[in-house]
Amino acid sequence: MPESDAQPAVDVPTLREIAQHVLWLSASIVDAANAGRPNDSGIKTGGHQASSASMVDIMVALWFAELRDRDRVSVKPHASPALHAINYLLGDLDESYLPTLRAKGGLQSYPSRSKDPDTVDFSTGSVGIGATAALWAAMAHRYVASHFPSAPEAGRFISLMGDAELDEGAIWEAVMDPAVAQLGELLWVVDLNRQSLDRVVPDIQIAKLEGMFAAAGWQVVVLKWGRLISRLFQRPGGQALRARLEAMPNEEYQRMLRADSSQIVERILAGTDGGDETEALRSLLAETPPAELAAAIRDLGGHDLGLLVDTFRDVDDHRPTVVFAYTIKGRGLPTEGHPNNHSALLTPSQMDALAAASGADRQAPWARPAPDTAAGRLCLDRGRTLHRAPLTPTPPIPVPASLGHPYRKPVSTQAALGRLLADLPRDAPQAAARVITCSPDVASSTNLGGWINKTGVWSVTDRRDWFADDSERVLRWREVSNGQHIELGIAEVNLVSLLGELGATWSRWGERLIPIATIYDPFVSRALEPWSYGMYAGGQSILVGTPSGVTLAPEGGAHQSITTPSIGLEQPGCVAWEPAFAQDLEWCFLHAMSQVGVEGGTSAYFRLSTRPIDPALARLTDDPDGRERRRRQAIAGGYRLPADHHPEDEDVTLVGVGALMPEVLAAAESLAAQGISAGVVCLTSPDLVFRSFQQRGRREPGVGGGILDELLPPAHPTPLVTVLDGHPHTLAFLGAARGDRSRCLGVTEFGQSSSLADAYGIHGLDAGSIVDAALTLIGR
Repeated sequence: MPESDAQPAVDVPTLREIAQHVLWLSASIVDAANAGRPNDSGIKTGGHQASSASMVDIMVALWFAELRDRDRVSVKPHASPALHAINYLLGDLDESYLPTLRAKGGLQSYPSRSKDPDTVDFSTGSVGIGATAALWAAMAHRYVASHFPSAPEAGRFISLMGDAELDEGAIWEAVMDPAVAQLGELLWVVDLNRQSLDRVVPDIQIAKLEGMFAAAGWQVVVLKWGRLISRLFQRPGGQALRARLEAMPNEEYQRMLRADSSQIVERILAGTDGGDETEALRSLLAETPPAELAAAIRDLGGHDLGLLVDTFRDVDDHRPTVVFAYTIKGRGLPTEGHPNNHSALLTPSQMDALAAASGADRQAPWARPAPDTAAGRLCLDRGRTLHRAPLTPTPPIPVPASLGHPYRKPVSTQAALGRLLADLPRDAPQAAARVITCSPDVASSTNLGGWINKTGVWSVTDRRDWFADDSERVLRWREVSNGQHIELGIAEVNLVSLLGELGATWSRWGERLIPIATIYDPFVSRALEPWSYGMYAGGQSILVGTPSGVTLAPEGGAHQSITTPSIGLEQPGCVAWEPAFAQDLEWCFLHAMSQVGVEGGTSAYFRLSTRPIDPALARLTDDPDGRERRRRQAIAGGYRLPADHHPEDEDVTLVGVGALMPEVLAAAESLAAQGISAGVVCLTSPDLVFRSFQQRGRREPGVGGGILDELLPPAHPTPLVTVLDGHPHTLAFLGAARGDRSRCLGVTEFGQSSSLADAYGIHGLDAGSIVDAALTLIGR
């Protein structure tokens, strides 16, 4: 550690006093939410006093001795009251918020970076997802620092997690990623309290967990016992005491914690077999006062403040570190160690007992340590130390509305994206410098090859390219510290978790990035929770699902996405797009890029296809004013084909999305041949059109705009046929726009391997099926 970062000596008694304050305040925050506010609903407000208590000493050791303003910490969801109590003592939270846990406008149920009033570095709540966020934030900062010399320095990236979170697969996908082993700034602390929500965990398998972390290149530290009981272990009979305690099943140990101090000796000896070691143990227990013995068996490593501080300061900073800190759930509370204490609330008499033990007053629960005491001075000093200066944001970066290259040959939207990115460094270098792409081992198959060839693959350090002299290589895989593509293993959760943190650098470090990730569209569902979490936590990014739908016909049902259009439409903080034509893709994608990494910005989801579509079908004029009008309609959600069609003359309206527009247009021609006038609407974003629908009649402003009335003029109702390569209910709302009779075509069954024509025929998406639906609606 540099001399400038050296921390002062630790005054353990002062830390212990502060820890008692935090314990009392965190319990009182939950108590006030449940017993101090009117509640007419009959629904428990809830909170987690015991889960906070097990973390208090770990958190006090960090915030009041170890952390610097450059450090960032993810706090386990159920310890949010402890985090707010600490922020209050540091002067980072106004007292008026302390009674507002889980109330409107108050403290959130779990730490929320975007909704809590005090400093919260990472939103948590999705078990396992928030815990890994600090890891991806460390990688995101490494990327920012390697590209922008003005980026602020960072310190440690720390995750405080419950032991039950290690059951989550997201944890191990992140731990095992090869790049993680180089992140020496990463520190995880596992609150090993041996309890889950419903029970005492029968077998933690600590040795297996240690081995898994070590195999991934992590330093593993285990803090099982504190220094008080460790001194007992050094006395005659001490090793027998240690062996007996470590052989106890978790349930037996937890039950001993609940016993009267006079019963502890009997419970310890009950599991011995006699002999000399037992006699030495008996002597040790006999000469140890009951109160001291009761304190000793509770003296776990996760509650020894001096040991915790020393451990945090001594970890190897050349590789990631995990600390397994043994704790007691509910430590210091009347519910300490009880198997059902997870959501238990202290009774009034128990709160009185805790107040007495804490030197607190239940009638004035929010008192801080007096400023002229050692504890008060430490709170003030640490508050100043951890205060963060305001960020200097990235100056505005121009993102062009169009690149101006014509599309004359049939091309898929996926290929058009590849071309757009490859052209970006030449046509818009300032925007291109902020773009970072990611993929889970599908970069080449999602058309990122041209971009990667121009910008390189990012690596913490430059790596030798052993294929540089291979003239037959198409994809140049140069791994360099200034590359702009990050390739992850086949782990979609890792992909979107990293994406969220790359999309938060504008607000964390003042450096704007435009993160773009490509993923096979069927696997969006697999990544849904961490993707949504990233947006909730303030990350802005672009996720490209490609290829999509049954249009990927030969790949079969497992690779044919059905529900993703609905997922995109329903996801908060995100605009979903599914353009049909390459020019629409360019316009919409550049617009989405302009909204990423800025105050008030938004994420985007693009559903693309590998089906080449003739751009002539879009009937795009060469007139500049007409092209600009079409562009504005495309980024608003959709447009009519042709542009000069008269809705009042229509017998039926066909509404299409994405790769199925050729079938929609062919159906319109077939109907015209039968003397039936069919209007055609091409949607680029059903999401934005739905918002326009929702905005109707509202008094407050919204983001919907008036595009819906342009597409479906209220004065000219006609029957509707909607068509998309996804679940038909996605567009079902359109029938309510004017009260039109409607038929929604889409995919409702698992697909199978087939030709494209067969796939569309199987699911009723071919032109003939569209014509049949239209004729049925108009009674023909």
